[in-house]
Amino acid sequence: MAGGKFRLWLLLVGAVLVVTAVAGVGGERAAVPALFVFGDSLIDNGNNNNLASLAKANYFPYGIDFADGPTGRFCNGYTIVDELAELLGLPLVPSYSQASTVQEVLQGVNYASAAAGILDDSGGNFVGRIPFNEQISNFESTVSQIAGAIGAAAASRHLAQSIVFVGMGSNDYLNNYLMPNYDTRRRYTPQQFADLLVRQYAGQLARLYRAGARKFVVAGVGAMGCIPSVLAQSVTGQCSPEVDDLVLPFNANLRAMLDGLGAGGLPGARFTYLDNFRVFRAILGNPAAFGFAVVDRGCCGIGRNGGQITCLPFMPPCADRDRYVFWDAYHPTAAVNVIIARQAFHGAADVVAPVNVRQLATL
Repeated sequence: MAGGKFRLWLLLVGAVLVVTAVAGVGGERAAVPALFVFGDSLIDNGNNNNLASLAKANYFPYGIDFADGPTGRFCNGYTIVDELAELLGLPLVPSYSQASTVQEVLQGVNYASAAAGILDDSGGNFVGRIPFNEQISNFESTVSQIAGAIGAAAASRHLAQSIVFVGMGSNDYLNNYLMPNYDTRRRYTPQQFADLLVRQYAGQLARLYRAGARKFVVAGVGAMGCIPSVLAQSVTGQCSPEVDDLVLPFNANLRAMLDGLGAGGLPGARFTYLDNFRVFRAILGNPAAFGFAVVDRGCCGIGRNGGQITCLPFMPPCADRDRYVFWDAYHPTAAVNVIIARQAFHGAADVVAPVNVRQLATL
């Protein structure tokens, strides 16, 4: 095939693929072409399944309320990004480990990995995991795959219109700074550690930008002082203000950094900050208003507060899962995830700023 005809054929094939991708669920037009996801176990959907890792959730009762059963999601049903994908009119985003066809990756990929951190060594106690730096490398491979299918210019437009969701940082605290076998806490004050993390994070977001990302939703670290694993460390089952106070400097630094990048640090990029901490504290402060009755134990777990040993294979979970805030020792239930996602999509500036996800999609 002559060069000119081949280029024309490539463009036609690319156009068909892009139009099909943007069609969304049920043939209706999606709000954005794709959703690309980076993070940890809060939004992992199976990337750790085939790793030599202690951080896995591809067994029952995980996924008990999910249509496909246990997939590697660390809850009973939907994660935050599952609900966000639906709100955007997209199909559920496949994990990087399972996405194979160009058609699949055109509508987004989930690169998140349980135990992953901003720092490469965070989560090392769980052995296998995919740190944020490696997740970005996987995204760069996906970008090359898309460009090879639809052409570089079309790929650039496609990525610029898509949404990138990033939720990192929890493991840098729970499975690094707070771990006795790490020397991080002896080397850094909480503020120094927050400064270190956000400097690294800024470079990583810039790397995503250089790969073509333009619309970012970046979640802060949520309130962790009341998760069952922390409650279980207190004989009285009390929350730990000290743990919550640790992450506040990080969230403050992160928001300031995103404001700087959005104000011209990365031209053409738009950054939205999701205040997970505020949403979670609101739920814990008035659980009945959100439909919850149990806030002090995991639905599936062993020991004090259901948090001393997390959910084990084939362990019977609680029956009324929609009434529980926590699914296991570390993670919220699907009911909480859906609330957070809807706040991200529709919420006001006290939760998601400067615009919510619905508004970001239209920009």
